[in-house]
Parts: sequence; structure tokens; C-alpha cells
Amino acid sequence: MASTTAGAGGRSGLGQKRGTWFEVRRSFWPYVFISPFFILFGIFGLFPYVYAFYLSFVEWSGIGGPGTETWVGLRNYQALLGDDLWWKSLYNSVWLFVVTNLNLVIALVLAYILNSGLIRFKEVYRAAFFAPIVASSVAVAVIFTTLFGERYGTINWVLSLVGLPGVDWLGSATWIKPAIATVVIWRYFGWNTVIYLAGLQSIPTDLYEAARVDGASWPQIFRHITLPLLRPVITFTVILSIIGALQLFEEPLMLAGGSQSTSPGGTDQAGLTTLVYLYNQAFSYLKFGYASAMSVALFVIIVLFSFVYYRTVGRERD
Repeated sequence: MASTTAGAGGRSGLGQKRGTWFEVRRSFWPYVFISPFFILFGIFGLFPYVYAFYLSFVEWSGIGGPGTETWVGLRNYQALLGDDLWWKSLYNSVWLFVVTNLNLVIALVLAYILNSGLIRFKEVYRAAFFAPIVASSVAVAVIFTTLFGERYGTINWVLSLVGLPGVDWLGSATWIKPAIATVVIWRYFGWNTVIYLAGLQSIPTDLYEAARVDGASWPQIFRHITLPLLRPVITFTVILSIIGALQLFEEPLMLAGGSQSTSPGGTDQAGLTTLVYLYNQAFSYLKFGYASAMSVALFVIIVLFSFVYYRTVGRERD
């Protein structure tokens, strides 16, 4: 009896090993075919994040190869806490995030109008709204630099027509952030309009028809049907807005001095964002360790902002 039991156990163990080996052999080639993605992601995606985290604990000029770094521990993070310019750049970035969220409101209104059935040639409007997002950042910055010109700018010329004085948009600490925010809003509202329009088109029309039969007005329909069902899409766009606004680079770099400016961010660094400051520290002063500490801190801030929004507003209620 004992030998029979032992034999059955041996056959069971052998069958299990054969089954495991069979599964490995069967799954081998699929993993081989998808391995290029993981290899490329590991080299060009994951490794830069890990290496930047390592560099945040060293002092490195970026000139020497591996092994030329000087380990400094938490000194970069301690210097970051006492860097007034870092805190000012973070304030500017948060200010731009709050103001540029206006593009989400504009996008939602436009998407609702396009989805209402009252507008003809929707495809033309959709393409026109989306066009700024595919335009070159440098070309956009050059155009708006001309529009915001103090002496010959188009905006100041329009102001003069109505008797208002001209504004030094790009040379004033008061107006540089509104100028940057205007460019960002103009550039990204079309992107969000297309996303909201896709979300609105996914809402069943039966709900609207039932609400109209019950006598609901369009504000009631918008508040109690459209907004709740559009909450996941709104959460998605707000989190993208948080990430994008806290990582603004091209617009403030081009409008507020350029990469070779001795005063990045314009007058009183009013247009200095965190990413422009990070770039300046890394490539102008060769402080790659300090810049890496900024990137890690910025990553943590973006995660915290996104998490707080999701927990307080974006999460769907039961």
C-alpha cells in the first residue's frame, strides 16, 4: 500500500514538473517576440529614471564618465529646501496650473456645443481647434512674441484703438505669467475639446431623452447626467493638466528670455518655471546632481497633486 502511494506521488510530481516545463516552453516564444519592447523600455524609459534618482545624491558636472561623481548624500535636497529661486519657480508653475485650467472650462463648453447638434460642419471646427497642438512650439512662441510686442505688437495696437495704454507683456513681472498662460490656454484647449467631445459622444442618448420627457431643463440635464458620466474624462484631463502645467518648458523658455538669457524667467524671474530652472542649473551651470534632485522633487509634487485631486474630486462616489 505504501509503495503504491509512493508511486502515485512520484508520478504526480513528475507530471507536475512536465506540466510546468510544458508551460514554459509554450510561453517562451511569445515572450521572445514581445521582449524588444521591454528591452527598449528598460534602456530608454526605466534606466533614465533610476539614474536620475542616483544622480540626485551625487555632485556631477556631466563631463566625466561613470565614476567621476562625488557622493554628497542628501546635500542636494537640503540645498533645494533653502533655494528661494526654486520655491519661486514652483510658485510660478502652480500659478500657471491654476490659471491655465481655464482651458478645461473652455474645452468643455465648446465640446458640449459641438455635441448638441446645433452646429454644422463639426469636423471643420474639430480640426481647427486641434491644429494648435500639432504646431511647432518654437513657431508658436515666435508668433506670440510678435503679438505681445510692446511697441509694435498686435495686442497693444488693438488696445490703442479703444484708448487703452500699451502693456509691456514680456518685460513686466506683472504681465509675463498672464502672457504665458494665454499661450498655453490657446494651445491646449483644442486637445481637451476633442477628448471631452469623445466622452460626450459615449453617453447614451436614451438618458437625455428620458430626462426631457420628465421635464428636465438643459442645466439640470448637464448637472445631473452629463457631468457625473463625464467625471472619469474630466479626471483624466485635470491630471494631464497638472502634469503638463508643472512641466511647462517651451513656452516660458521662449517668451521669458530664452536659453542663453542671463536672467531666465524674465524680469524678477516672474516667468521662471521649475523645468526651466532645472534646465538652467543642469546645462548652464553643469549642476546635474542638483538638477536631478529637482526632478525627483518635481515628480513627488506631481504625484501628490494628482493623488489629492483624485481622492477629493476625481474619484467616483458610490
